Amino acid sequence: MTDAPAYEPPKVWTWNKANGGQFASINRPISGPTHDKELPVGRHPLQLYSLATPNGVKVTVMLEELLALGHKGAEYDAWLINIGKGEQFGSGFVAINPNSKIPALLDRSGPEPIRVFESGSILLYLAEKFGAFLPKDIKTRTEAMSWLFWQMGSAPYLGGGFGHFYAYAPTKIEYAIDRFAMETKRQLDVLDRRLAESEYLAGGQYTIADIAVWPWYGALAKGLVYGAGEFLSVQDYKNVQRWTDQIAKRPAVKRGRMVNRVSGDPASQLHERHDASDFETKTQDKVAAVAAS
Repeated sequence: MTDAPAYEPPKVWTWNKANGGQFASINRPISGPTHDKELPVGRHPLQLYSLATPNGVKVTVMLEELLALGHKGAEYDAWLINIGKGEQFGSGFVAINPNSKIPALLDRSGPEPIRVFESGSILLYLAEKFGAFLPKDIKTRTEAMSWLFWQMGSAPYLGGGFGHFYAYAPTKIEYAIDRFAMETKRQLDVLDRRLAESEYLAGGQYTIADIAVWPWYGALAKGLVYGAGEFLSVQDYKNVQRWTDQIAKRPAVKRGRMVNRVSGDPASQLHERHDASDFETKTQDKVAAVAAS
């Protein structure tokens, strides 16, 4: 058996729809809507259109944390956007986020609706709107912002790089997996060293930096994404483990993880969230029980 010939890139790349991989059916090299579809609108000022990926969890955790602090203006309707079915390419969603990525937020509390897209931007918008989870003093605020932007720049190497080639690519490519595994472990070491000297990323305060980083790296530290915990020896990052466990115990974090979730234990899945009582009455185990009765 001979080795396959080395790939030689063409002078001009063209889109091959049959390129394989888990997301081949929804990936494309152009933007814009693929179909007309208006988005639903609920009764609350904030309308969230999302899915419980790490980026989606950032925002639902933030909203639940704000509500836990007593910010009634943070009440929200969370609508499920199934990215596997291409719902992010509907015209209504694209009007809020031209990049066609979840999450997307519409704030209808003022005279004119405000659209907010990109998860880091949404966290910053909500922190400034409600004056919470973003320190006031310039030094700590800057530290929080630095870690927020660190996450936004680093996570693509984790998800689109390591996660894609390790878990989703149709072919296992040693070079690609080694390259991104090395970078992922470097990032975990960056976090571990920071958390060795600080309770939270910005210092002694829990901030939007932690809310942004935890859904990605906390899940990785517990082996919950890509089935890669053993491969990456995640147990070795003791300070990341401590920080992950500490945040996971927060009641608002537990609730935020459930919103727009479509996998795992049915009791942990709240496909849509329109009221605080939904956590008790509308999780998928409850919905299934009602349907079966």
